[in-house]
Amino acid sequence: MGTDHTTELKPLRPEDFDRWWDHLVRAFGGGPASAEERALDRSLTEFDRALGVWDGDTLVGTAGAFSFRMTVPGGAPVPTAGVSMVSVAATHRRRGVLTTMMRRLLDDAHAKGEPLAALFASEPAIYGRFGFGTAALQLSAEIDTARVTLALPEGTERVRVRYAPPADVLAECEAVYAALVPRRPGMLARRPGWERTALLDPESEREGASALQCVVAERDGEVTGYARFRTKMGWGPSGHDGTVSVEDLAALDPVSGAALWRFLFGIDLMTTLKVRGRPVDDAWQHLVSDLRRCLLQVRDSGHVRLVEVGAALSARTYLAPVDVVFEVEDAFCPWNAGRWRLTGDAKGASCERTADAADLALSVRELGAACLGGVSLLSLAAAGRVRELRPGALAEASVGFGSPVAPWFPHGF
Repeated sequence: MGTDHTTELKPLRPEDFDRWWDHLVRAFGGGPASAEERALDRSLTEFDRALGVWDGDTLVGTAGAFSFRMTVPGGAPVPTAGVSMVSVAATHRRRGVLTTMMRRLLDDAHAKGEPLAALFASEPAIYGRFGFGTAALQLSAEIDTARVTLALPEGTERVRVRYAPPADVLAECEAVYAALVPRRPGMLARRPGWERTALLDPESEREGASALQCVVAERDGEVTGYARFRTKMGWGPSGHDGTVSVEDLAALDPVSGAALWRFLFGIDLMTTLKVRGRPVDDAWQHLVSDLRRCLLQVRDSGHVRLVEVGAALSARTYLAPVDVVFEVEDAFCPWNAGRWRLTGDAKGASCERTADAADLALSVRELGAACLGGVSLLSLAAAGRVRELRPGALAEASVGFGSPVAPWFPHGF
């Protein structure tokens, strides 16, 4: 299948990986990329799901997917195509290259029985036309630790925090991460090899900061949390002015999390704590004395598409009982188009084809945005993107689709 008369879509061959990866690096700005990163990416690439578009002997497009399992509300891990590595050469824009690659990736996901597809968008405006909706947001902050203090929960003092080389405690940290996966929608069960991405530490990407550091939190001799971070020394007219940048933090309980934040706030010679890519309901926001001095910023994170409407909506649970018929529009994956009856509650759900009259009308993009519980159907309706056809159906479905915790995509791909 070609995108025009001169280009051809082909599966990636191992012998073409270096050219393929170099094209991808150039498409994303051509910054420094380490040999370590290249080798790891090669080891993680699923060659049967990686694609290249060629114009003769010239590679002009790349894309691929990873075989993941993503948590949905209720805790079930659902097979998910992690769409990634998407690039089109600037010389071949607006020739259908991206559309051809997305067509193949979604057809393959459908054939593999993956109800969901997910991606991180470098340009969010691109993917709505392929049915992806923004399903999760992420929080970043720049905290003035010279002025902001923490109110810690009782028991925090009983948590031990100790330094450890990141590689030496990788297994313990991964056990903490794995225990957290069922607790929050959007989290991905790590496939073998993906744990090594957390240890990538090329000096060219540190921007003058330290090598990656790690501390673990322990209770009764067991690791109950960890934080990976970097420090960067700075000096101003008033003295020390260093910065701590948090790369990753996870904890199994409130006191372990609080102990890790206390440690990060208190590192000597540091006055600024930068955090990025955190869940929007991150608990530290309720520990700080002055949220205004934390310079919060929220932006889009994970984008989700329902590859198979019935299977995707049946896989999750619902906060309140729902019995609603959706009229779904899906031009790109027409097997989803039509009416679906969703019945479900906190114990489980079923979503099947129906000839019954529709209660709500929307596109698959809106279902993708709402499926993890972080975007309300009511807010989408207020924007004109969901139409209520039966009075009361919108509020019923919107409450049912909610999640007790915000969806979060901590696992990049």
